[in-house]
Amino acid sequence: MIKALAQVNIGDQFKLGDKPGSPAIAGVPALQSIGGFVSSVLPNIYVIAGIILFVLLLVSGLLFIISAGKGDEEAAKKYQKTITASLIGFLIIFGSYWIMEIIRTVTGIEILTGGGL
Repeated sequence: MIKALAQVNIGDQFKLGDKPGSPAIAGVPALQSIGGFVSSVLPNIYVIAGIILFVLLLVSGLLFIISAGKGDEEAAKKYQKTITASLIGFLIIFGSYWIMEIIRTVTGIEILTGGGL
């Protein structure tokens, strides 16, 4: 059982590594350069951040409604601040994605797909 768990290729599970047909930068495979590693990891980070954002908004929204219904103003303010912070986090994630898209458009470097130049 332990041997089977050790044989799981994390790169296959999280889309890490060279994609078929994608050029390597100067002949270096994607995970052997810092840029290739970042390009391989970034799409997964955006997915994880989106899931965390959704759960945070859902839970804090429900708790805000519950605390406001009970008349607990302290808790309602706390959850309102949590909702505001998560929306600011969403704007940061959204902005960083579009900054990378602008860089891709201007330079032609595929940051989020790991394709290199």
